Amino acid sequence: MELTLLGTGAPDGLPRPECPCAACALARGAGARSSTALLVDGALLLDLTPDAVFAAARAGHSLSGVRQVLLTHPHDGPAVELPAGLPPAGRVPDGRELTLISGHRVRAVPMDAPGTGYEVVGPEGSRLLYLPRGAAPAGLPDRVGEPYDMVVGDVVGRPDAVARLRAAGAVGPATGIVAVHLDHDAPPGAELGRRLAAAGARAVPDGTTLVVGEAPEAPAVPRRTLVTGGARSGKSVEAERRLETFPEVVYVATGGDREGDADWAARVGLHRERRPAVWRTEETCELAELLAADGPPLLIDCLSLWLTDAMDRVGAWDDAAWAGGGEEALRARTAELVAAVRATRRTVVAVTNETGSGVVPATAAGRRFRDELGRLNAAVAAECEQVLLVVAGQALTLRG
Repeated sequence: MELTLLGTGAPDGLPRPECPCAACALARGAGARSSTALLVDGALLLDLTPDAVFAAARAGHSLSGVRQVLLTHPHDGPAVELPAGLPPAGRVPDGRELTLISGHRVRAVPMDAPGTGYEVVGPEGSRLLYLPRGAAPAGLPDRVGEPYDMVVGDVVGRPDAVARLRAAGAVGPATGIVAVHLDHDAPPGAELGRRLAAAGARAVPDGTTLVVGEAPEAPAVPRRTLVTGGARSGKSVEAERRLETFPEVVYVATGGDREGDADWAARVGLHRERRPAVWRTEETCELAELLAADGPPLLIDCLSLWLTDAMDRVGAWDDAAWAGGGEEALRARTAELVAAVRATRRTVVAVTNETGSGVVPATAAGRRFRDELGRLNAAVAAECEQVLLVVAGQALTLRG
């Protein structure tokens, strides 16, 4: 089954008309996107894009063979006229199935937001799922049949839709995931590709033709990622984004409760509100045990608090204790952690802090912590496929 994406943007397109934002200013050339519309084997048109006939012609196709036009939602972008010669456009009631004379079978899939998704089975048996903007499948069973060959949907706006599909077995390792409905809220340029790759997804330019059922171009999804940055740089948000399309995640909080600390409680509450409700939290500094065990992805936040605990355990803040065996004990504990990162088979995203780029600490204990965190960060980074530095909310790739 051949799929041509006549457009991959939101209803208003990208750039939005008269919008002065930076994302719209950067959306030029291959980054410009018309509203999303899919042409399946030249016979089925899913949604409409302005100048659909010209969009198809630019992609080397014609709409003359289209036998069915289906809409996912009421169109709220620029006015679109149905091109001459095409059948009337409409939506199909949830659960209804159509069989086209071209041999394609189409089923309307209920969504958790206004709109209709479509499952398309090609004459040769390949399976496509197309999701409307801002929506995810509703009422998925615990397990479905075979995974889809391709899923096309709002990966940036609804990453949880991919997580639900993964949990139900509808998205597997061989499923191609394509992001569409892209608006100016999506990061521009290479940042979009990097963020989607963390979800096992990709974006393609308007006019791209893909073969559903063909082995997808696998995005480079790192198994171990270290995210570093300064205070309030956005590093925790970046780390959470990398795992938001996974159905199960263990959030490892290394800071403890800190009973009586109102500021700390407020920070913890903010993090909890931001995380998906299905994520499980473990408050522990025994990271080596978690890394050695099988299980869902780990988000470790953060290594600097883990180091604080490790230094507490060996009395590293006291000069005499440090010289009397504390340094050797800390080296052994950090070496155990680094070895566990190297050996783990789990997907891991770890957060840490950059403390060596600012004011030199006034105390010997503060300088000791700065130095030890620098050593720990370097050792863990050496074992990770990807290392990111977050500055002012912008992620810079240092490795991977």
